[in-house]
Amino acid sequence: MVKLRLKRCGRKQRAVYRIVAIDVRSRREGSDLRKVGFYDPINNQIYLNVPLILYFLEKGAQPTGTVYDILMKSGVFTEFRLNQGKVN
Repeated sequence: MVKLRLKRCGRKQRAVYRIVAIDVRSRREGSDLRKVGFYDPINNQIYLNVPLILYFLEKGAQPTGTVYDILMKSGVFTEFRLNQGKVN
């Protein structure tokens, strides 16, 4: 199963996170399938590759709690619901 979760980067006391699609059985710093975004909690910056995130969500990827909150704040799930209505 694939999850969208955070992967820690940066240095001590200055953590930044990549949002990655990764297999559930992998470690936090393990090899990821794709990098789909970036989150910097110190400067409150978020970068998301929305088409790639929507692709993984349509394929059944589950976001973790923190990633779910980030995606809700940026409005990705409204686009996801709109795309679900277009399915033939």
